[in-house]
Amino acid sequence: MSGGDKLDFEIRPNPQPVSAAERAALLANPGFGRIFTDHMVTIRYADGKGWYDARVEARAPIPMDPASAVLHYAQEIFEGLKAYHAADGGVTLFRPDANARRFNISAERMSMPPLSEQVFLDSLHHIIEADRGWIPPTEDGSLYLRPFMYASEVFLGVRPALEYLYVLIASPVGSYFSGGVKPVALWVSQEYTRAAPGGTGAAKCGGNYAASLAAQAEAIEHGCDQVVFLDAVQRKYVDELGGMNVFFVYDDGSMATPPLTGSILPGITRDSVLALAAREGRRVEERPVSFDDWRADAASGRLREVFACGTAAVITPIGTVRSPEGEIVMGDGGPGEVTMALREQLVSIQRGRADDPFGWVHRVL
Repeated sequence: MSGGDKLDFEIRPNPQPVSAAERAALLANPGFGRIFTDHMVTIRYADGKGWYDARVEARAPIPMDPASAVLHYAQEIFEGLKAYHAADGGVTLFRPDANARRFNISAERMSMPPLSEQVFLDSLHHIIEADRGWIPPTEDGSLYLRPFMYASEVFLGVRPALEYLYVLIASPVGSYFSGGVKPVALWVSQEYTRAAPGGTGAAKCGGNYAASLAAQAEAIEHGCDQVVFLDAVQRKYVDELGGMNVFFVYDDGSMATPPLTGSILPGITRDSVLALAAREGRRVEERPVSFDDWRADAASGRLREVFACGTAAVITPIGTVRSPEGEIVMGDGGPGEVTMALREQLVSIQRGRADDPFGWVHRVL
């Protein structure tokens, strides 16, 4: 079957999977993004034909012509989400429908064909069924799923490609930051910006991350874990980190996060935090926060906690912020109470250890 909301997947099991003993050794300490499972999903697209040739097959290199359009014009998007061991022994996904919707929003912005949300979800289910044994048994372990799509047409010319390849790979992971959950240090980039109004900041495309790497290198040079970007117009208001959204927690219990104005990725974890905080009765504002206000509110004690959030790191406390003007220490530099409470709530829902009042968790197996 080709095109439409449903595809039949051809299942081609890997004839040489990693042995159970070797897999167990790898899963004891998987790190993040360095180990991959036995299988991948591929689906092809051609203009006039639609999506076709859906497969689950052995993970392998992808043959690519040097004139493939993605190499020259960067038509590429991706998503990131996790599968978890549930408390009852099953396997769950957290808000995969939201990832499916955002994937198509990114596709529209990058002039790429939409993929049926059902086909997107089916692809996730198929790879989990094939590689369930790769989910780490550790407390912080999960199976990180990376769906992506790129322009595969062999053509040189500035226009949307006519052929695309959707691929889904999976990677067993532990904690995103080495050493587990601990406050991170941020560097405020003065020279670089991540995205501008009218650009691709709200799309999850590789170019946005490539644009952040020089600033990230600058952050590391200053002894920081991550970079935080200011807006591209006034160089005044906080946008987001290189790969995460940011929240501010004040002394009256209220919270704030930068608004989605088109230059910030609409994070699914961000949206989840907004819902959890509102359910607690907290006042949460989506409003501009200037770096000057960040500094002044931290100095006065009004700003008590700051944290970053995203699929990979979930919720991560921010302990210090550095810039050419000096250093800001949040509270006592340790993880804040509100930050860690929200993290525990979210992790417990994701892993099936707590009630799911929003219907976020999808059972796979």
